[in-house]
Amino acid sequence: MRNVGVVKNEVLIPVSAVASATASDGRTRDRVAQLLLQKGAATAAQLGAELGLSPAAIRKHLDAMLGESRVEARELRQDKPRGRGRPAKAFVLTPAGREDLNNPHHYDGIATAALRWIAEHHGPAAISAFASSQVQALEERLQAAILSAGPDPLARAEALAEALTAEGYAANATTIASGGQLCQHHCPVAHVAAEFPQLCDAETEVISRLIGTHVQRLATIAHGDGVCTTHIPSSTVRTDND
Repeated sequence: MRNVGVVKNEVLIPVSAVASATASDGRTRDRVAQLLLQKGAATAAQLGAELGLSPAAIRKHLDAMLGESRVEARELRQDKPRGRGRPAKAFVLTPAGREDLNNPHHYDGIATAALRWIAEHHGPAAISAFASSQVQALEERLQAAILSAGPDPLARAEALAEALTAEGYAANATTIASGGQLCQHHCPVAHVAAEFPQLCDAETEVISRLIGTHVQRLATIAHGDGVCTTHIPSSTVRTDND
């Protein structure tokens, strides 16, 4: 019998192709994270529709982000009785996911230590004064951005949300039954403000001055909430009948 030579053909995938695919996946997951930052929460179907991804593709990315603790899933509350199948879930960014998307706060530890020193040597009032001084430049930039919004508080809130988004706060303003609501989905000082809420207080005062009315902070990322939420009382918000 003649000898039969068996040739094994191996398909070699270039390293550059693997790196390119990995980079593409990273960019897509950053887009998913950015969308969650803007919306606060979204289902897989909503994310897929916004990004033009198939259900299988969006599930792959969400599974990877869950494994990396960049997102977490929360069961949606249903007003109507749920049918068969798995309960609908919304995905939200974790604190780690928020940090990954933005520049990591490498100096949080130093900033916290500095504020502790100020509090120890000069008292809580010095922390409040420091916080007010820190938001002064931000207030000036935001003031310039909403000059054309007019006197209406909700119109000013909408302009303020746009200006805050440009500053990296991922904000939006909406009308609700009890008035208006300004939501900020990112806080660059959340870690420090968790110990020194004077930073949040100073920011709330800026929002109040810029909108031109008393406002109330209902939730903050620094306190562990998913979104910084500021309420604008209904007596100051326009209605469709105005």
